[in-house]
Formats: sequence, C-alpha cells, structure tokens
Amino acid sequence: MEGTRTLKLFVTVVCMVAVGRAIPIGDLLDLASQHSDKLHSLSTLLTHELDTLFPPTGHKIMTRPSMCHTATLQGPTDKNQALQLSEHDLLSVVRSLIQSWADPLLTMSANANTLPHPAQSTIASKVQELRDNSNSLGHGLDILSSKMGPASQILSILPYEGNADLGEDNISKLLNLQFLLSCFRRDSHKIDSFLKVLRCRAAKMQPDMC
Repeated sequence: MEGTRTLKLFVTVVCMVAVGRAIPIGDLLDLASQHSDKLHSLSTLLTHELDTLFPPTGHKIMTRPSMCHTATLQGPTDKNQALQLSEHDLLSVVRSLIQSWADPLLTMSANANTLPHPAQSTIASKVQELRDNSNSLGHGLDILSSKMGPASQILSILPYEGNADLGEDNISKLLNLQFLLSCFRRDSHKIDSFLKVLRCRAAKMQPDMC
C-alpha cells in the first residue's frame, strides 16, 4: 500500500511539472529516490522468492551477471565512482538503465502467467508492478532531465536480444526469469544508489551522508 501511495504521489508531481508548475528539482529527486528504493526492494523480494526453488548446485549453472544485457553500459559501478560524475552524466546513466529494461520487463510480464510455480499469480502480479513502477520512474526522470538541460538527455540504451518467451520447458522458464530478475535487481540497486547521490547533491549534503 505504501509503495502504491508513493507511486501515485510521484506521478502526480510529475504531471504538475509537465504542465508548468514550479516544483524544485531537489523535491523531484527526493520523490524519485523514494520511488527507486521501492523498485529495488520489490525486485529483491521477487528474486529471493524464486531463489528458494533452486538448490545450491542449481545456482552454479546459472548465467553470470556479466552476461546481463546491460553489463557493458559505460558508467559508475558504485557510489564512489558515481560521486565523480556530473549531475547530468549521472542522470543520463540512470535513464539509460531504466530504458534498457523496457523490453525485458515486457517479456517477463508477458510470460509470468505461465510460470510453473505455486505462487505464480503472486509473482505475475509483482512482475507487472515492477514494470509499471519502472515505466513511471522512467517517465518522471525524462521530464526531470528536460529541466536539467541537453547533457542529461543523452541516452545509451542497450538492446535486449533475448527471445520473446522465457523458454519451452518449465525449468528454462524459471531459470530465465530468475536470471533476468537477478540482473534487474543489480541494476535497480545502481539506479537507487545513483539517484540518492543526485538527491544529496541537490540538497547540498556532504558525500559521506549520501
């Protein structure tokens, strides 16, 4: 329920910005940071839920994080590196990550209803929630970037080259969804961390407080 209220508030504020209402950039970044925190928490919850299906040996044969489709995106890998980037470049990285996940999240949402999992309906609902939240955050940051100038509007979107389905057999479907969720959790953590850095800068807080 709290996540839904945060999403509605964020969308409302974004709409106010779109029609020209004066909303400080710091307030927008604060809301975006809260929104990204919910996104990362939901992806972590979903990943852990699927992890319980696999024995330790099963994890060893899963695709490594270096094979995530966003692994080659140029940008900071942690908060310390993020502190070295300008606000415009950092926002560009965040928006590139979000938009690079548009197609994979669509694939995950389209296939979640066929998962051979006892909590299939719950997982499908949460995957759709992930997609909705990611789309809303991306739309809000698009509007925010338009307020911050051309440099923050540069994108490096990495195409998703996976299939439109998650696999033909039950094991493949579960493994592929688990892998995509693991990749998304990693990227949602980056998005959340980088937005917190931007929020701290807007509030003129010390780096060690971010």
